[in-house]
Amino acid sequence: MSKTSDIYLFDSVKKKKLLFEPQEKGKVVIYVCGPTVYDDAHLGHARSAIVFDVLHRVFKVNGYEVTMAKNFTDIDDKIIKKMVQTNQSLDEITTYYIKSYKQDMEKLHILPNTLEPYATKNIDAMEMMCQKLLDTNKAYTLEDGVYLDTSKDTHYGELSGRASDENSQARVESNNNKKDQKDFALWKFFSKEQVGYETTFGYGRPGWHLECSAMIDKHLANHNLPYAIDIHGGGADLLFPHHENEASQTRCCTSQELAKYWMHNGFVNIDGEKMSKSLGNSFFLKDALDKYDGEVIRFYMLSTHYRSDLSFNEEDLLTSKKRLDKLYRVKKRVYGTTASIVNKDIQKQLLESLNDDMNTAKAMAFLDEYISSVNDSLNNNPKDKALKKEFIATIDFISSLLGIGAQDCFEYFQFGITEEEKSSIEKLISDRTIAKQNKNFEESDKIREKLTDMGISLMDTPNGTMWEKN
Repeated sequence: MSKTSDIYLFDSVKKKKLLFEPQEKGKVVIYVCGPTVYDDAHLGHARSAIVFDVLHRVFKVNGYEVTMAKNFTDIDDKIIKKMVQTNQSLDEITTYYIKSYKQDMEKLHILPNTLEPYATKNIDAMEMMCQKLLDTNKAYTLEDGVYLDTSKDTHYGELSGRASDENSQARVESNNNKKDQKDFALWKFFSKEQVGYETTFGYGRPGWHLECSAMIDKHLANHNLPYAIDIHGGGADLLFPHHENEASQTRCCTSQELAKYWMHNGFVNIDGEKMSKSLGNSFFLKDALDKYDGEVIRFYMLSTHYRSDLSFNEEDLLTSKKRLDKLYRVKKRVYGTTASIVNKDIQKQLLESLNDDMNTAKAMAFLDEYISSVNDSLNNNPKDKALKKEFIATIDFISSLLGIGAQDCFEYFQFGITEEEKSSIEKLISDRTIAKQNKNFEESDKIREKLTDMGISLMDTPNGTMWEKN
């Protein structure tokens, strides 16, 4: 689509749906808080990634030029603790978990980000911001670090509606010498025997909140506009104190509001009673990806509105798999067909749903209806070439918008088969093909029966024999 359409988003600050109005026509700049890389990605990371990936896709399909940024927090007390526990270096730990995170995101069909700034590569920007706040008397130094003086920000607390002293309990140890308990650490001092960085105001490490403001200012902000970026996103748990403090330090440093719109996705809770022994109550994404195709997890998470909490359980995950299986079974029925034009009705339904505060639950319901309709039509007329061509084009559109349906229909049903098993299956299929060519049908039937016993179904097509796991 070349022309931008109206998109409505729920703003966490104003607590209502607003028409998205970009600061620059046809462009949108989005920044999403990424993971602290000291452990494997969990289901909460997956949900946030999927939610904001759909936002990325919605803007792209609606004709916007999208700048999507997500950071990696690769310096943090939790990482330091991991270093002590494992006797590994900072770089060894963060490199490993960043690679693991990216591999998981690829399995979830997350689009590549435009920018992925690392905290450790932007210490200069943090130092500059912190020094400017000190120079303008909006920050002060205590024996353990540099703190923002929240009394200098008359708008502090307006983002979250909370202006309590919870900063004294959030990722920074309480210091009774703070001017106000709302004040928070921009920079924490450490001895030079510990991991840290030399700055004009002292050796140490950045506070949790500083990196995002500094990296947005360095890489994304247009200081000629009222807001540094268009949209800032993250999990609901980040609204306070993290996003409140980000907004405050940016305001104090640049006299610019950090974001025009604030978006937050709901929590992921584990429903232990409905989890099987295979997954247990694991909150790690890798354990779910071992048992289920990443697209199944994506489909499942999109079935709940992004602002609602998600009670993750295997019963509903299996239901989502069955729904996605139906899509790929119809895709099998049209295998080898070339695309024509997208079905306008489903295109309109999906866009209207997603342009209305990303109502993925409604969009997925429309998708189910469409798949069932096409399947029924093919039952009535299996040779309907026009419908088959339209379906292929429509699935391509659905894939671009929802990140669903792009896989090869046979490979999708091969999930869970090891490479060794695949080689064995392919060898048997090759032997069967040779047997058929030699008109040794008794042998070819035996091989087919052996594959059936292995839980493998065959489909002979003009392009060769395709197979899937039952």
